[in-house]
Amino acid sequence: ELVHLGSLIMANTLRPYLDCIRQTLNASMCLRNFPSQLVERHNKPEVESRGSKELLLNPIKICRNENEMTLIEPSVNSIRVSVCIKQADEIEEILTHKFSRFLMQRAEQFVILRRKACDGYDISFLVTHSHLEQMWKHKLVDFI
Repeated sequence: ELVHLGSLIMANTLRPYLDCIRQTLNASMCLRNFPSQLVERHNKPEVESRGSKELLLNPIKICRNENEMTLIEPSVNSIRVSVCIKQADEIEEILTHKFSRFLMQRAEQFVILRRKACDGYDISFLVTHSHLEQMWKHKLVDFI
């Protein structure tokens, strides 16, 4: 019963962190089609290409503690979400590394998953305006 109570308390402390991420993603996923200003007929994610500073919004870092954090980098036509998963000991570090590597090797099947995570983070997602046109926004937020 104590173990159950402990996990219940843990779930309650995790809820505000996850709610904050969910609300921030919902607010920042207002993306639109925005062709490249440099190359005609190209439409690259501005958060990746970083062609113009005026097209990038302020990055948002949501931290639960020093080991668990999420970085949300929005732009006019794309958003990059990087997640750092808590790793308390060496076993969790190995499991996180193996799991993220397993997912990144199958990035094509996950569509929004990046092949390589941003520095300092375990896993990264890239959502473009075309993803929002093809998929439901609330389902993307739930997946992330």
